[in-house]
Amino acid sequence: MRIDELEQNVLTPVVDVVGGVAVAADGSSLAGAPGEAGTGRADVGSAAVGTTTSPGRAGRIARRLREILRSPSLVLSWVIIALVILFAVVPQWFTGYNPIAGVPAEKLQAPSLAHLFGTDALGRDLLARVIFGAVHSLSGAFLAVSVGLVAGSAIGVIAGSAGGILDDILMRVVDVLLSIPGLLLSLSIIILLGFGTTNAAIAVGIGSIAAFARLSRSEVVRVRRTDYIEASFGSGARYAKVLLRHVLPNSLNAVIGYAALQFGVAILAISTLGFLGYGAPPPTPEWGLLIAEGRNYVATSWWLTTFPGLVVVIVVLAANRISSSLGRNRS
Repeated sequence: MRIDELEQNVLTPVVDVVGGVAVAADGSSLAGAPGEAGTGRADVGSAAVGTTTSPGRAGRIARRLREILRSPSLVLSWVIIALVILFAVVPQWFTGYNPIAGVPAEKLQAPSLAHLFGTDALGRDLLARVIFGAVHSLSGAFLAVSVGLVAGSAIGVIAGSAGGILDDILMRVVDVLLSIPGLLLSLSIIILLGFGTTNAAIAVGIGSIAAFARLSRSEVVRVRRTDYIEASFGSGARYAKVLLRHVLPNSLNAVIGYAALQFGVAILAISTLGFLGYGAPPPTPEWGLLIAEGRNYVATSWWLTTFPGLVVVIVVLAANRISSSLGRNRS
């Protein structure tokens, strides 16, 4: 009887407390048998999880939005990137002029209400060519970042996780690539691949593989030395499982931030190659090519180089501002 009395004295407050919470949560009562009390505790736990997960996620989103709104430069950067993406996706929404065919009678007209950016030597509306050229520059930059991100991250993960002689060999190759100027490496590759926006993007992406590999490898080495990774190995988890579920997701934060920064660098590099004549052929409305076409008229028609150049600079600065914001939040 003493044992029964002790069990009743210990368990009754727990049942009462859990029962009170259960009644408040779902209207049920735990005044029944001990087995029903156990069920009530499970329901309370699930209800608590359901009520805390959603507000926590909503709170993080709201906090992120407040941080963006507190920085006018960050808001402006997102607006610029969104506008340029719309240029690439639906250019006909922003202009009714043909970017390829021009009107010879309207050649080299200064900026006006009819032609906000003026016209070129063939009478083509310069704003229309800038808008329609966004798809070439943005798609090329996206392809370049994708090549560098995928290939560089793969090399970095293999080198950082394997270690030993394989790590030494891969990192020495990366050091050699890093010692070559990016523009020179891109020019060497594009000569082998041929001209065009796609080949220029691939060349720029290959030139960025070394930087992605170096950063990815350092992050993998850092994560591998943490206590929870050692605990995972100590608990008998397989190497591939630990690599995919723990090491890789926690080592990609800095790499993703660098990819956002590299997006602006890729736009600038592709425009540079287009300016040098290694990008899209005329009359393709590519940003670098637009600047190259207007350099012969700098003295008389300044808008042919000024406006496309300003567009490139503004987009690159906006991408860099967003990248710095992502880097601070992830750190």
